Amino acid sequence: MKLLYPTSLVLDTKSLEGFSVSLHPYDVTTPIPDDLIDAEILVTWTNKPENLRDAATRMKNLRWIQSLAAGPNDVLSAGFDASRIAITTGSGCHDETVAEHALGLLLNGARRFFEMRDYQNKGVWPGHLGGPQPDRAPGTFSTLKGANVTIWGFGNIAKCLAPVLTALGAKVTGVARSAGVRDGFEVVGEDALPAVLAKTDALVMILPGSASTNGALGKERLALLPKHAWVVNVGRGTSIDEDALVEALEKGEIGGAALDVFSVEPLPTSSPLYKAPNLVLSPHAAGGRPRGAEALIAYNLRRLLAGQELKNLI
Repeated sequence: MKLLYPTSLVLDTKSLEGFSVSLHPYDVTTPIPDDLIDAEILVTWTNKPENLRDAATRMKNLRWIQSLAAGPNDVLSAGFDASRIAITTGSGCHDETVAEHALGLLLNGARRFFEMRDYQNKGVWPGHLGGPQPDRAPGTFSTLKGANVTIWGFGNIAKCLAPVLTALGAKVTGVARSAGVRDGFEVVGEDALPAVLAKTDALVMILPGSASTNGALGKERLALLPKHAWVVNVGRGTSIDEDALVEALEKGEIGGAALDVFSVEPLPTSSPLYKAPNLVLSPHAAGGRPRGAEALIAYNLRRLLAGQELKNLI
């Protein structure tokens, strides 16, 4: 049995040795070579879409695809038959890095590092951002201490981020399809969004990409947020109506926003997001380095060979 692993990620293959499979590196920027096309296992990471589509038509012996991305969109859109091939995701491999990035974006908004850098580039001392400052002034987002942080999309990443926020003094409320308590945090249903958004100082969006989440944060819901509230998106760019967000920022209807994902990537130079006030942009940099990939591959390989259900199976 052949297992193909991508050279786009440095993997410690020692943890994969000892199984009854042969290990073969492959280049994700080119089509799968003819001598590897009969492989039964394919690990994917940052594969070019056209090469994945090519693999879907040529790799007839595939039994399992292990994507190291958090979601399966790239594999499914390539045309692989999920009814015949077991497809598993890298869910859990990006929790720490995305949570850390979200924390950085929140602190950027609260402490206005982006504005300080703008003044630095102009060679101007931003005196109004230094010196004595009011602490936790009502109607502001200037600290996580005492801030109401709402996490919309309370999955694994949120469970990693929420304890860090509470350690810094924030009050965390989760929003998901179903209400309950998850890892000790209150999670409300989406029917409670109007009441929750009205009291939110910072909204962190970690929604998955799907038809049901497209434009989830639009003009009406943006209008529910306090004028000082910040929006941070590290989920999917399609979950925010970008035109409505730009309008809210330009009119000062919200305090600011920090986005790591966009409806079109790379973000076109013509996008009004580049010039919107109080907006921090990062180039889909929150994830991009799956942690524990070897352990996940080895775990699922062991279960595949034993005929057991795989982890993160879609």
